[in-house]
Amino acid sequence: MRISSTANPWIKAAALLKERKERERTGLFLIEGSREIERALAVGLELVEAYCGVNLNPHEARIAAALERIERLRIIEVSEPVLKKLSSRENPAGVVVVARRPNPSLTHYQPSKNALLLVSVGLEKPGNLGALLRSADAAGADAVLVAGGVDLYSPQVVRNSTGVVFSLPTFVAREEVVLDWLVQHRIPMLATTPHTHLSYWDVDLRGPVAIVMGTEHQGLSQVWLERATQRVKIPMQGQADSLNVSVTAALMLYEAKRQRRFAGRGSDDLSNLVGS
Repeated sequence: MRISSTANPWIKAAALLKERKERERTGLFLIEGSREIERALAVGLELVEAYCGVNLNPHEARIAAALERIERLRIIEVSEPVLKKLSSRENPAGVVVVARRPNPSLTHYQPSKNALLLVSVGLEKPGNLGALLRSADAAGADAVLVAGGVDLYSPQVVRNSTGVVFSLPTFVAREEVVLDWLVQHRIPMLATTPHTHLSYWDVDLRGPVAIVMGTEHQGLSQVWLERATQRVKIPMQGQADSLNVSVTAALMLYEAKRQRRFAGRGSDDLSNLVGS
């Protein structure tokens, strides 16, 4: 089957999934690009339909061949104008799929003894959330908790995460639900804020910890700052007054990984501060 018209009902319906409202209504979302689709396939994400261009590069051709082996997956060859309508990129990829949105429950997630968690609160830019997920994956975080903000399955988040959003345990919940879950599991909360004298490398991160990141513009709300076990900052020596949130997350996560290379627990471990 081939579709060349952007006015085709299937194409119009798929293109609407670029909007958050439609993704939430249908429970579907778009994945564009061979790398992202490959990672979705690796974790067994449910795919509904696939749209493939005519002139595919070798990697895209391998992905298209893999898609053809999936039973009951509707595969449609489309023209270049159709790909452009479905794409969120300046240079559209040759393959776009429609997938069913996974919905893992935070309440059913059991963190490990020394869980390293990253919490994003109200992030407003999809690119920032995607990059934050990529940093968390690279540093080996156990999970990411997304409390409000942009849609986890927007095309920009999927792209900027390079598809690791599918393999990295990631949970979306309201702020109060995330807060209650962290308290219930006695996981210390480390709030990042410039309004403190404590640098991030001065805190013991070898025990369980949730690193909490707010927006670049406003930072964390007073609720999170008050509930935090500790508040830390990234020292800034130049004229810039803030770092990109994904850079801050990467620094914090890799400091935790560096500390965890060494055996033993410090007397100032954050876990000792829970409930104090």
